[in-house]
Amino acid sequence: MDSSCIDIKGLTLTDLAEMLRRWGKEKFRARQIVKWVYVRGATSFDEMTDLSKSLRTELSQRLMISDWSPEQVERSHDGTCKYLFRLDDGETVETVRIPMEGERATLCVSTQVGCAMQCQFCLTGTFGLTRNLRSEEIVNQVCAALKEGPVNNIVLMGMGEPLHNLDNVIKALEILYLDDGLGYGSRKVTLSTSGLVPQMAELGRRITVNLAVSLNATTDTVRDQLMPINRRYPLAQLLQACREFPLKPRQKITFEYILIRDVNDSLADAKRLVKLLHGIKAKINLIPYNEHPGSDYKSPISEQVEAFQTYLLSRQVVAIRRASKGRDISAACGQLKGKANDSPQQGDEVR
Repeated sequence: MDSSCIDIKGLTLTDLAEMLRRWGKEKFRARQIVKWVYVRGATSFDEMTDLSKSLRTELSQRLMISDWSPEQVERSHDGTCKYLFRLDDGETVETVRIPMEGERATLCVSTQVGCAMQCQFCLTGTFGLTRNLRSEEIVNQVCAALKEGPVNNIVLMGMGEPLHNLDNVIKALEILYLDDGLGYGSRKVTLSTSGLVPQMAELGRRITVNLAVSLNATTDTVRDQLMPINRRYPLAQLLQACREFPLKPRQKITFEYILIRDVNDSLADAKRLVKLLHGIKAKINLIPYNEHPGSDYKSPISEQVEAFQTYLLSRQVVAIRRASKGRDISAACGQLKGKANDSPQQGDEVR
């Protein structure tokens, strides 16, 4: 496969149709090609038997169909599955399949190699930022996971800050949304941000997606400590951006609140949280901190988590306690990557 060819998984339907038009081909062929790639799982243009042989030859000369398989897989007793993918430049990223009720599954997707946000509770932040993922590298995480079974929901909550890679993320969303392709509606996809305020506004203008905000503190002092981005965009600015973010009538912003023992898990924090979110269509995900080696932070006591949630519920705030899954398989973002970096590389690139 010619590495100079364009990866078709980085093209939107509009991109592909315009490319065909420039080549003097019928634009409607783009939908046929997309169905072959995403619905039928074609890995070669020769498989596209409803296209002329000449078109298939031209496509194979100009385009490529990347096809990922994980380099490492860890499976938890609770059904959580973590994949490590090695990229064509030797870097690695993680993707996590999380089992939900019934036979449903949510896929947690990465958007960068490493992360520049330096959140103190996040292992990925210790790697620093290496580079942004290209749109096809975001899409390929979903395609690879689909080989093991259906994925009902996608969350851009893996390695990296999605809004720090806004253009590639938006293009990936447009590809994921294709009716003739993977067919994920905007209701099935959630993007999580640490709070890049200008990019939040741009995201809302350019595409529809569920928004999750990693909040994790109720005072600027504590959030400055946990999340350095707060020094640039403090709580008042962040929450105003949330109030201005475009929402559909029944849509809410999800606020992720990682509970860390003796840092942000007090009843006083719960009371401040209710006041902070007043007037915002919100729901809160309470996530007990998942300890990892080298961290100074501790998981909260279960009674404290229950008291925190009870207070929110008593004030008519939707507060869901997220069970920690995959604790036996390096579940926190970056743990599997850290293992891979500490050991000799196995295998070759994932394409």
